[in-house]
Amino acid sequence: MPIYNIALVLLGLAILGVAWLPSLLEKYPLSYPILFIGLGMAAYALPLGLPAADPFQHPQLTTHLSELCVIVALTGTGLKIDRPFSLGTWRTPLLLVLVLMVLTIAGLTLVGWLLAGLAIPSALLLAAALAPTDPVLAGDVQVGDPGEGREDNVRFSLTGEAGLNDGLAFPFVYLALALLSTGADGSRLWEWVGMDVAYRVVAGLGLGWLSGQLLAYLIFNLPKALSLKPSAYGFVALAVTLTSYGVTELLHGYGFLAVFIAAVTLRSRERKHEYHRMMHAFTDQLERLLIVIILILFGGALFGGLLAPLTWAGAGVGMLLLLVLRPLGGMLTLMRSKRVTLAERVVISFFGIRGIGSVFYIAFALEKAMFPQARLLWAILGFTMLVSIVLHGVLATPVMNWLDRRHGRAITAELNESDTTATPAH
Repeated sequence: MPIYNIALVLLGLAILGVAWLPSLLEKYPLSYPILFIGLGMAAYALPLGLPAADPFQHPQLTTHLSELCVIVALTGTGLKIDRPFSLGTWRTPLLLVLVLMVLTIAGLTLVGWLLAGLAIPSALLLAAALAPTDPVLAGDVQVGDPGEGREDNVRFSLTGEAGLNDGLAFPFVYLALALLSTGADGSRLWEWVGMDVAYRVVAGLGLGWLSGQLLAYLIFNLPKALSLKPSAYGFVALAVTLTSYGVTELLHGYGFLAVFIAAVTLRSRERKHEYHRMMHAFTDQLERLLIVIILILFGGALFGGLLAPLTWAGAGVGMLLLLVLRPLGGMLTLMRSKRVTLAERVVISFFGIRGIGSVFYIAFALEKAMFPQARLLWAILGFTMLVSIVLHGVLATPVMNWLDRRHGRAITAELNESDTTATPAH
């Protein structure tokens, strides 16, 4: 049978599923990514002649597909945060990024080196890839649509963290690359400090803010000035994503950081305007399409032997990250935070979902240089990502519902039912 037609049928069924499954599963302890990984494994188990899903055979496809999915997700993440930015209101996500993520990278590097026997550059790369939480697969624990009002401490903190840390983990990926090529004088490390830490971060922040301001003017002011009829604002969201990312990368800044900052900046203008909901809805649908493709391929990679090089020590690295390093580090980081209750600290610390952003970092670095034990890196990443998707996917709905009831809030399923049964206003 023609592979192209098979792929179309598989993709069509998957898209149909991703359109319906989130609402069907919102009452149950199950997330749709788990089902699509299973679909990918089942599809590759059949004699359909599908192309191999091994990231080693398709490094550029792996890099760019995961990259596109992450930047679309970052735009949607920034657009749905209602809370205006300030150091005070954003204190918790900033702590999670600037303190917890750094502690996690240090601890995981040490664990990878001592427990799994990874070379220091490889251990650091793995830590940098797995430390940031994922903006793509964390929808069940993030804030709702723009203007929806579901911005409690837990959802806001996890959403802000997922938006910021995908850009701020990049310096540590570059540090791993620097360790591979550091000369006796350590000149590459000085270049890392000046270029990969200072310049790229500042460029990402500055160009993201500038892009957001410029695009906000083009979206909200220019149509009024020229009497243009506004339309197709979903495509405007895609323009925000591609423009801010592409320009920042051309100028050697961190594009992930710029995309999120641009979206947050854009969200700060005309906060109650319906265009924000329209732009977010478009990015959400595009993100789900990309998620479907990646999760099916991930399932195919698992069936094809992605985890074959995995050792017990390598699996232990992933389990320590999910069950010890992230939860313990989160509790210590937020220990003195007066705005967050103990129950909220526990939930924030536990729900550090790993996913497609981690895939990009490993693929990006392995395209740049040959790291020792590269196959083992992919195996540990695949194992950790799989366990995280299953563990956090099963627990997200009951835990968030428990937390909502504890704080006297209506749970998501109840809100959606009231929305669908409410009588429309005339």
